[in-house]
Amino acid sequence: MSAATPITVLRFNLVDPSPTPEALSARYRAAVEMAAFADDRGLTMVQTEEHHATTNGWMPSPLAFAGAVFGATRRIGVTVSAMITPLHDPLRLAEDIAVLDLLSGGRLMTVAGLGYREAEYAAHGKDWKGRGPLQDEVLETLLAAWTGEPFTYQGRTVRVTPRPYTQPHPLLLIGGSSRAAARRAARLGLPLFPSAHLPELAAYYEERRAEYGTEGWVMQPPEKTCLLHVSEAPDRTWDAYGGHLLHEARTYASWQSTGIRSAVRSAATDAKALREEGVYRIVTPDECVRLAQEAGAQGSLILHPLCGGMPVDEGWRSLHLFAERVLPRLEAVAAGGATV
Repeated sequence: MSAATPITVLRFNLVDPSPTPEALSARYRAAVEMAAFADDRGLTMVQTEEHHATTNGWMPSPLAFAGAVFGATRRIGVTVSAMITPLHDPLRLAEDIAVLDLLSGGRLMTVAGLGYREAEYAAHGKDWKGRGPLQDEVLETLLAAWTGEPFTYQGRTVRVTPRPYTQPHPLLLIGGSSRAAARRAARLGLPLFPSAHLPELAAYYEERRAEYGTEGWVMQPPEKTCLLHVSEAPDRTWDAYGGHLLHEARTYASWQSTGIRSAVRSAATDAKALREEGVYRIVTPDECVRLAQEAGAQGSLILHPLCGGMPVDEGWRSLHLFAERVLPRLEAVAAGGATV
């Protein structure tokens, strides 16, 4: 894709409202096959995330999933957005990310988040109230570990090998919507990934970065983020599968406290309201092309083919429609001069 077209993202969290080992196995394998399909057709990125202590199988192990995707692909990147880094052993996390960075040739991007569910910290025996210092320890350890040199960790000298492929270290961003997250990113010289369109937070980050004398940048989400499913008959698809989209939206909303800002937060309580709200959208190929035109080079198209336990066959229909009826038109524009 050229700079004139938006990035194309394939999102997976592998949610299933009624998970069984057999169904989840099929869903995971389908996701990896979809990632390989997307890689062959030039999509930009696979995006996944981390959550624990759920009843619907929401992705708990994004790095393991990323490894499977890298093994099946050649070019496409994987973004973990976000990883709840305070829940992880810092040294082991440094090793795992380094290995994935080597395996993929630098295709992994990790967004480090604090999380917003006390239950996840309790499930892992971590101190919810101490999550800020835990985050500092993990991030400082990662940066020291990836140098490949000995350093002091919890009073002992350690060295983490192998060194990553990407230098000076694998792409690591700080996620969140708080000033504390922006200060942490500025202090460590790491990019900031706001969890919503927050220009005031980006400005605060730049001010703190100037004070610290560090380098960095902001990956700012657009003012409106849409999760897309492509269909030739959106009305029929909403009637048949809108409940899957609503399941994910309601689950995610139930985790959000008042102060949390999210680009994909929904207030809908039924499928009709969800459709009107526009965070989750079922669009025709023509509508998808128009969205790409509106988004431009700074925007993105986020496909969510298995959203909320969407049947695998329906997910494939959506992805094939995008590949066959949307991508060729975007590629024609990228090739020079055709209109969408």
